[in-house]
Amino acid sequence: MQLDLYNKSGEIVGKVELNDGVFGIEPNEYAIHQSVVAYLAHQRQGTHKSKDRSEISGGGKKPWKQKGRGTARAGSTRSPLWVGGGSVHGPHPHGYNLKVPVKVKRLAKKSAFSIRATESNIKILSEFEMNNYKTSEVMNLLKNLKIDGQSTLILTNELDKQFYMSARNIPKVDVFPAEKISAYDIMTHKNVVILKDAISTIEEVLK
Repeated sequence: MQLDLYNKSGEIVGKVELNDGVFGIEPNEYAIHQSVVAYLAHQRQGTHKSKDRSEISGGGKKPWKQKGRGTARAGSTRSPLWVGGGSVHGPHPHGYNLKVPVKVKRLAKKSAFSIRATESNIKILSEFEMNNYKTSEVMNLLKNLKIDGQSTLILTNELDKQFYMSARNIPKVDVFPAEKISAYDIMTHKNVVILKDAISTIEEVLK
């Protein structure tokens, strides 16, 4: 598979050959679904907690005598039936970790890349060096590529702090190292911009 190679001015300066085994496979929707569900589950802290009647203070004394009042029996003011009482079958802390096989994760990423490639929403950038923190430079890059205002995922070969800090204030734009992305990241962005030197990293990780 060949895609156009763009410079930071948005001009086509050549072609790039991509591995069909990574960017041109038949998408597996089930693998993507499994990967996305697991990703979202792992974002949950699982710290939800409600108190049952044994954990609420008070309620040690019987509210009234067992018989003679003409009312229902009551043994504690912390009964689940009373206002201020404990919860019944309430939430308790637990983990939400889901195990997804490594092969399925790789298949999901390759499927997500292939979908974006089929949509012509992958752009390869020849290079983009930043010597200071400038959000305007990233904005100009997106305008030149005609994807400004759209959700965009930018993949670099390694963590580029200046690039990341310059882009983090731009709505719907995220910058990640190529080896750290998930299928969820790809599917939640309409466009994927890949720096040329990050392609080999992606293909090596997903081979």
